[in-house]
Amino acid sequence: MILQRDQSAKRRNRWNTRRWLAVSQTGIMNAALMADEFSTELVVAPRTGMLTAREKRLARMWQTAPWLALVGVTVLPPAALFLAYVLTGFSPLFLVLAITSTPFSLIAAIVVMLVLLLFRRRWARQLRDRLASDGITADEVGFFRSELTSGEKKALREMEKKQPLLADAYRETLALRLNATRLTASARRDLLQVERRINRARYLNAPDTSVLLAELERDRARLQSLKQQGASRRAEAEARLQMIEAAASRGASWAETNYMLQRLDEGRKHLPLGLENARVEQEMREEAEREFRKELTK
Repeated sequence: MILQRDQSAKRRNRWNTRRWLAVSQTGIMNAALMADEFSTELVVAPRTGMLTAREKRLARMWQTAPWLALVGVTVLPPAALFLAYVLTGFSPLFLVLAITSTPFSLIAAIVVMLVLLLFRRRWARQLRDRLASDGITADEVGFFRSELTSGEKKALREMEKKQPLLADAYRETLALRLNATRLTASARRDLLQVERRINRARYLNAPDTSVLLAELERDRARLQSLKQQGASRRAEAEARLQMIEAAASRGASWAETNYMLQRLDEGRKHLPLGLENARVEQEMREEAEREFRKELTK
């Protein structure tokens, strides 16, 4: 009996041990699954509109491609014909072809350059739209120079040369202004589309027209609010841009003014040498005259 009781107790202990291990493994698996879920929820999605290294290389290539095409298409055909003229023992036919091909090469080069410029413009527009899809940053302002005013371009150029810190703040504010401008323009376009839908829906005789009009009215109110917010943000950004421009111009003028004042102070403290000599001679002459008068009175 005692032996049977010990064996049953051992089996019961082994069963409890296995149960505890199974429960612990299940808890570990559940904890791992929960950690994975939390990690996937907490991971911030990468920006879809970030500028890639490939796009940077393409931007540099598009900057030089039209002008290289202009030079290459203009020079290469006449140069090739002239080389053939030299290699064929100075045949006059190749010389005539080299001379007559120059204007045709120039016309073809201009056509190729214009086509490349059109392709570059379309590529740049698509790139700007993709970069602006998740917000324009200060580092991406250089790709939106076509949307800047002439005054903003000039101010940014001057700050980059003289005051880099203000230039950074100016670029960040320009990014805010560009985002607000694009937001306002997008809201304006969507608002026009909603207005057209409302005008079309009013001429319908369907039973669900009232529901459609109510939804469109809500869309119009939302877009009008979005348009007003974009306009207010744009006004704030433009005011900040003017403040930065004023600070930049004030810093330059104050530096020049302080330098001029220092020069004036130095000139006032230290008289010119000729004027100082004249003053000393005048004092010596007056002193000699006083001594002479004293001697006469004696």
